[in-house]
Order: sequence, then structure tokens, then C-alpha cells
Amino acid sequence: METYHTGSRTVQDRVGVREFADHVGQIIGQGIKPVAAAFLEIQPLLILGAADPATGKVWASPLTGTPGFVRATGPHQISITGATRPTDPLTPALAGAHDLPVGTIALDPRTRRRMRVDGRLRRTATGLAIEAERVFANCPKYIQRRESYETIADREPAPPLRGTELTTTQAEFITAADTFFLATVHEHGADASHRGGNPGFVQPTSPRELTWPDYAGNAMFLSLGNLLTDPRAGLLFLDWNTGTTLQLTGEARPEFDADGERRVRFAVTEVVETAAALPLRWSAPEYSPANPTPARQAP
Repeated sequence: METYHTGSRTVQDRVGVREFADHVGQIIGQGIKPVAAAFLEIQPLLILGAADPATGKVWASPLTGTPGFVRATGPHQISITGATRPTDPLTPALAGAHDLPVGTIALDPRTRRRMRVDGRLRRTATGLAIEAERVFANCPKYIQRRESYETIADREPAPPLRGTELTTTQAEFITAADTFFLATVHEHGADASHRGGNPGFVQPTSPRELTWPDYAGNAMFLSLGNLLTDPRAGLLFLDWNTGTTLQLTGEARPEFDADGERRVRFAVTEVVETAAALPLRWSAPEYSPANPTPARQAP
């Protein structure tokens, strides 16, 4: 697989960072190194992004478990014990999956580290397996530090609330968020990434639309490049205190201002909110020093 496809190259050229992107792109590998395997095995949370072949909708979904539930079983394979919740919007696509393009990201707020693995997923007798095609770690930029977590056992998630637009409460949830996960797709696969900032960096502009700034990052422009060629996207917001999840699917389109600023505008087509969906409860955040000030976050 090529390091970058047409969409990413288009953004890199527009911003003038192709040469730098080629240098940074050397971090992308095909194998899972021992340090990556060790990182995955201590994580209680993995985010998975994919398009449902039946509906075409792209979703970002959380998987949780006792550390070790995600582990490398070889230099090119990840094994996941368990699966998404029965009511998760991606569950039907994963039920009989074989060679499904997926992107994953493991983010550890305790160390402000993250790792992304893209590949092909299949269902197994005990859960899921991913044949890794792209493996790389990102810098800690825009990751909020959370020192610890606890696991709340034996608590069933509430039935999901589904809709086609954001409620007032859901819009407030988004406005208060300092983190979300973004799933995107391209002709060769899928990708899951992280976006972070001070609360208010994501702004609902109507019940069917929200926007966020595209902060300066590693210059690879994988997600933005995907959206240029295929606007389908899935967003996942977590309430780190209660375990509630808010999943959105729709279309996202990058916007480029004359002054060089970039913004993404997301049109909502479906919303799934699940109270207490996750058993993890994290400590209060220490915001990343890289987060831009609120004044620069206004749409």
C-alpha cells in the first residue's frame, strides 16, 4: 500500500508540506514491533472505525476490556477478545466480517501516547482479528492527560437513543468535549484518528451540523485527505466521567481559508447516544499545552 493516496497528496501540496510529509511518513510501517505490542496489551480501550457494507455508513465504535483483551499475536496480526456492544451501530457489520477494511486507534491518556493500526478485520471464535497493513504512533499533541481510571463492573448500558439530528443535550455534550475520535475511509481501506482541544473546539452550528478546526499536526493529512475523496465519516464522543458515548455518522467536508486556517464541516445523518456504554471512569483532564486558546477556536 502506498504511504499516501491522492487525497492526502492534494492537501499536502495545497499546504506546501509534501517534502516534510514524505519524511514524517517513514514512521508508518507494516509490522507490529515489540514496543507497539507492549503498548497495546496494557490498554483498556480501543477505537475501531469502518464503513458498514450494508448501509455504506461510517462509524467510530469503542471496544473495552481488561488490559490484554487487545494483543499482537504476530508481527502482522492483532487479536481482540470480545466485540462491540450488541446495540452498537457497527455490530451488524462485524458479526460476519471477513476482510473488512478497518482503522483502529489506541489512545492512552495516562501517558499521552497513541497508536494507530489499519488493516483487514475478520470475525473469530473468541472475538475479532485484524491483519495489520499500516502501523504507526503519533505525537502527544492535543491529547489531554488523565492520570488514572477505574472500571465499573456489572453495569448494563442503557438502551441507545437514536435520531437524525442532535438534541439540545447532545449539542451541549459536544460543546463540552475536549476529545473525539474520527473514522474515515478511502478506496484502499479505513482509518481512525483522534482530535483534541480545549472544550468548545467542536461547535454544533445547528441540530444537523457541527464544525471543528483542523489544527496543525504531523503534516500527513490522512484523515483530511480521505475526506477529500470520500466525505463519509463517523464521530465518537466519550463522557470520560460517566461512560456515555455519542456516535454520529454523516459527511464531513474540509474548508480552507485564505489565511491558511482549515476547518471541517460535518453534516449529521444519524445519531446514537448510549448512557453508561463503557465501564471506564477516568480522572479529570490536564489539558494539552498544545491546545490553541479559545479565541482561535471560534468558527
